[in-house]
Amino acid sequence: MDHFFDRFQLGELVFFLCIFIGRTLVLWFRQKINPFALGAGKKGLPRLLELISIPWLVLWMLELLFSSLNTPFQLVPTAWNPILVNGLPLKIAGVLIILFGDFMFGWALISFGNSWRIGIDENSPGALVTGGIFALSRNPIFVFIDCYFIGTFLINGTLAFLIFAVMTVIGLDYQIHQEEKFLLDKYGRAYQTYCSQVGRYIDFRSTLLGFWK
Repeated sequence: MDHFFDRFQLGELVFFLCIFIGRTLVLWFRQKINPFALGAGKKGLPRLLELISIPWLVLWMLELLFSSLNTPFQLVPTAWNPILVNGLPLKIAGVLIILFGDFMFGWALISFGNSWRIGIDENSPGALVTGGIFALSRNPIFVFIDCYFIGTFLINGTLAFLIFAVMTVIGLDYQIHQEEKFLLDKYGRAYQTYCSQVGRYIDFRSTLLGFWK
Protein backbone atom coordinates (compact mmCIF):
# COMPACT_ATOMS: atom_id res chain seq x y z
CA MET A 1 0.00 0.00 0.00
CA ASP A 2 2.91 2.35 0.68
CA HIS A 3 3.88 2.04 -2.98
CA PHE A 4 0.52 3.53 -3.95
CA PHE A 5 1.11 6.63 -1.84
CA ASP A 6 4.65 7.01 -3.17
CA ARG A 7 3.40 6.77 -6.76
CA PHE A 8 0.53 9.11 -6.04
CA GLN A 9 2.92 11.74 -4.69
CA LEU A 10 5.25 11.40 -7.67
CA GLY A 11 2.32 11.64 -10.08
CA GLU A 12 0.93 14.65 -8.23
CA LEU A 13 4.29 16.39 -8.38
CA VAL A 14 4.54 15.81 -12.14
CA PHE A 15 0.95 17.03 -12.57
CA PHE A 16 1.63 20.22 -10.62
CA LEU A 17 4.87 21.03 -12.46
CA CYS A 18 3.34 20.37 -15.89
CA ILE A 19 0.33 22.58 -15.18
CA PHE A 20 2.38 25.32 -13.53
CA ILE A 21 5.10 25.44 -16.19
CA GLY A 22 2.64 24.94 -19.04
CA ARG A 23 0.38 27.79 -17.95
CA THR A 24 3.38 30.06 -17.43
CA LEU A 25 4.74 29.34 -20.92
CA VAL A 26 1.35 29.95 -22.54
CA LEU A 27 1.06 33.37 -20.91
CA TRP A 28 4.67 34.24 -21.67
CA PHE A 29 4.92 33.21 -25.31
CA ARG A 30 1.36 33.15 -26.67
CA GLN A 31 -0.19 36.01 -24.70
CA LYS A 32 3.06 38.03 -24.33
CA ILE A 33 2.40 38.36 -20.59
CA ASN A 34 5.12 37.92 -17.98
CA PRO A 35 3.31 36.25 -15.04
CA PHE A 36 6.31 36.51 -12.69
CA ALA A 37 6.04 39.46 -10.33
CA LEU A 38 7.81 38.10 -7.26
CA GLY A 39 9.34 40.89 -5.20
CA ALA A 40 8.62 43.56 -7.81
CA GLY A 41 8.05 47.00 -6.31
CA LYS A 42 8.04 45.74 -2.71
CA LYS A 43 10.30 46.21 0.29
CA GLY A 44 10.93 44.58 3.64
CA LEU A 45 9.11 41.44 4.72
CA PRO A 46 6.65 41.31 1.77
CA ARG A 47 9.56 41.34 -0.68
CA LEU A 48 11.52 38.76 1.32
CA LEU A 49 8.59 36.34 1.53
CA GLU A 50 7.96 36.52 -2.19
CA LEU A 51 11.63 36.06 -3.09
CA ILE A 52 12.14 33.02 -0.85
CA SER A 53 8.91 31.34 -1.97
CA ILE A 54 10.52 29.66 -4.98
CA PRO A 55 13.57 28.22 -3.12
CA TRP A 56 11.21 27.16 -0.31
CA LEU A 57 9.06 25.31 -2.84
CA VAL A 58 12.13 23.70 -4.43
CA LEU A 59 13.34 22.42 -1.03
CA TRP A 60 9.90 21.01 -0.29
CA MET A 61 9.76 19.28 -3.68
CA LEU A 62 13.20 17.76 -3.13
CA GLU A 63 12.14 16.41 0.26
CA LEU A 64 8.99 15.04 -1.35
CA LEU A 65 10.95 13.48 -4.20
CA PHE A 66 13.51 11.80 -1.94
CA SER A 67 10.76 10.53 0.37
CA SER A 68 8.62 9.13 -2.45
CA LEU A 69 11.57 7.43 -4.15
CA ASN A 70 12.86 6.06 -0.83
CA THR A 71 16.39 7.12 -1.73
CA PRO A 72 19.29 6.70 0.72
CA PHE A 73 20.00 10.42 0.31
CA GLN A 74 17.77 12.63 2.44
CA LEU A 75 17.40 16.36 2.55
CA VAL A 76 16.78 16.19 6.33
CA PRO A 77 18.65 13.49 8.33
CA THR A 78 16.39 10.84 9.88
CA ALA A 79 17.56 11.71 13.39
CA TRP A 80 16.20 15.23 12.91
CA ASN A 81 13.08 14.14 11.06
CA PRO A 82 11.01 11.71 13.17
CA ILE A 83 7.64 10.38 12.03
CA LEU A 84 5.00 12.19 14.08
CA VAL A 85 1.83 10.63 12.67
CA ASN A 86 1.26 7.44 10.72
CA GLY A 87 -1.71 5.36 9.69
CA LEU A 88 -3.77 4.43 6.66
CA PRO A 89 -6.77 6.70 7.50
CA LEU A 90 -4.47 9.72 7.72
CA LYS A 91 -2.75 8.84 4.45
CA ILE A 92 -6.11 8.46 2.70
CA ALA A 93 -7.22 11.78 4.17
CA GLY A 94 -4.04 13.35 2.79
CA VAL A 95 -4.77 12.01 -0.70
CA LEU A 96 -8.34 13.33 -0.59
CA ILE A 97 -7.21 16.76 0.62
CA ILE A 98 -4.66 16.97 -2.20
CA LEU A 99 -7.24 15.92 -4.79
CA PHE A 100 -9.60 18.60 -3.50
CA GLY A 101 -6.76 21.09 -3.89
CA ASP A 102 -6.20 19.89 -7.47
CA PHE A 103 -9.85 20.61 -8.21
CA MET A 104 -9.45 24.15 -6.83
CA PHE A 105 -6.20 24.67 -8.74
CA GLY A 106 -7.51 23.52 -12.12
CA TRP A 107 -10.73 25.50 -11.88
CA ALA A 108 -8.82 28.57 -10.67
CA LEU A 109 -6.50 28.58 -13.70
CA ILE A 110 -9.51 28.35 -16.00
CA SER A 111 -11.32 31.14 -14.14
CA PHE A 112 -8.21 33.34 -13.99
CA GLY A 113 -7.73 33.49 -17.74
CA ASN A 114 -4.94 35.95 -18.51
CA SER A 115 -5.10 37.52 -15.04
CA TRP A 116 -3.02 34.77 -13.37
CA ARG A 117 0.17 36.11 -11.80
CA ILE A 118 2.91 34.75 -9.55
CA GLY A 119 3.21 37.46 -6.93
CA ILE A 120 1.60 40.91 -6.88
CA ASP A 121 1.81 42.52 -10.31
CA GLU A 122 1.45 46.24 -9.64
CA ASN A 123 2.09 47.25 -13.26
CA SER A 124 -0.33 45.01 -15.20
CA PRO A 125 -2.42 42.96 -12.76
CA GLY A 126 -5.19 42.12 -15.22
CA ALA A 127 -8.91 42.33 -14.64
CA LEU A 128 -10.54 41.57 -11.28
CA VAL A 129 -11.84 38.00 -11.47
CA THR A 130 -14.96 37.19 -9.44
CA GLY A 131 -16.58 34.39 -11.45
CA GLY A 132 -16.03 30.65 -11.65
CA ILE A 133 -14.21 29.23 -8.63
CA PHE A 134 -13.75 32.80 -7.37
CA ALA A 135 -17.43 32.82 -6.46
CA LEU A 136 -16.54 30.23 -3.79
CA SER A 137 -13.09 31.42 -2.74
CA ARG A 138 -11.16 34.67 -3.06
CA ASN A 139 -7.87 32.73 -3.04
CA PRO A 140 -8.38 29.28 -4.59
CA ILE A 141 -4.75 28.80 -5.63
CA PHE A 142 -3.57 29.53 -2.10
CA VAL A 143 -6.17 27.03 -0.87
CA PHE A 144 -4.67 24.51 -3.29
CA ILE A 145 -1.14 25.11 -1.96
CA ASP A 146 -2.34 24.77 1.64
CA CYS A 147 -4.11 21.52 0.75
CA TYR A 148 -1.05 20.19 -1.06
CA PHE A 149 1.31 20.85 1.84
CA ILE A 150 -1.11 19.64 4.53
CA GLY A 151 -2.03 16.53 2.55
CA THR A 152 1.63 15.73 1.97
CA PHE A 153 2.31 15.94 5.70
CA LEU A 154 -0.58 13.55 6.43
CA ILE A 155 0.77 11.05 3.89
CA ASN A 156 4.38 11.16 5.14
CA GLY A 157 3.86 12.21 8.75
CA THR A 158 7.38 13.54 9.34
CA LEU A 159 8.52 16.59 11.27
CA ALA A 160 10.01 18.16 8.13
CA PHE A 161 6.72 18.04 6.26
CA LEU A 162 4.89 19.42 9.29
CA ILE A 163 7.27 22.40 9.43
CA PHE A 164 6.89 22.94 5.69
CA ALA A 165 3.09 22.85 6.02
CA VAL A 166 2.81 25.13 9.06
CA MET A 167 5.23 27.74 7.73
CA THR A 168 3.59 27.70 4.30
CA VAL A 169 0.09 28.20 5.69
CA ILE A 170 1.32 31.10 7.86
CA GLY A 171 3.30 32.66 5.01
CA LEU A 172 0.43 32.40 2.54
CA ASP A 173 -2.00 33.95 5.00
CA TYR A 174 0.35 36.92 5.32
CA GLN A 175 0.67 37.12 1.53
CA ILE A 176 -3.11 37.04 1.15
CA HIS A 177 -3.48 40.06 3.43
CA GLN A 178 -0.84 41.92 1.42
CA GLU A 179 -2.65 41.16 -1.82
CA GLU A 180 -5.96 42.25 -0.33
CA LYS A 181 -4.52 45.69 0.44
CA PHE A 182 -3.23 45.98 -3.12
CA LEU A 183 -6.51 44.82 -4.68
CA LEU A 184 -8.53 47.20 -2.53
CA ASP A 185 -6.36 50.11 -3.68
CA LYS A 186 -6.52 48.92 -7.30
CA TYR A 187 -10.20 48.04 -7.68
CA GLY A 188 -11.78 50.01 -4.85
CA ARG A 189 -15.49 49.51 -4.22
CA ALA A 190 -15.74 46.60 -6.69
CA TYR A 191 -13.26 44.57 -4.66
CA GLN A 192 -14.81 45.67 -1.37
CA THR A 193 -18.21 44.44 -2.55
CA TYR A 194 -16.67 41.18 -3.73
CA CYS A 195 -15.04 40.63 -0.31
CA SER A 196 -18.41 41.11 1.38
CA GLN A 197 -19.89 38.37 -0.77
CA VAL A 198 -17.13 35.71 -0.90
CA GLY A 199 -14.95 34.32 1.88
CA ARG A 200 -11.17 34.57 1.99
CA TYR A 201 -10.57 30.81 1.78
CA ILE A 202 -13.73 28.81 1.07
CA ASP A 203 -17.29 30.08 1.12
CA PHE A 204 -20.45 28.02 0.83
CA ARG A 205 -22.87 30.78 1.78
CA SER A 206 -24.84 30.04 -1.35
CA THR A 207 -25.81 26.79 0.35
CA LEU A 208 -26.35 28.49 3.75
CA LEU A 209 -23.01 27.16 5.01
CA GLY A 210 -20.15 29.66 5.09
CA PHE A 211 -16.91 29.60 7.02
CA TRP A 212 -13.46 31.12 7.37
CA LYS A 213 -14.32 34.52 6.02
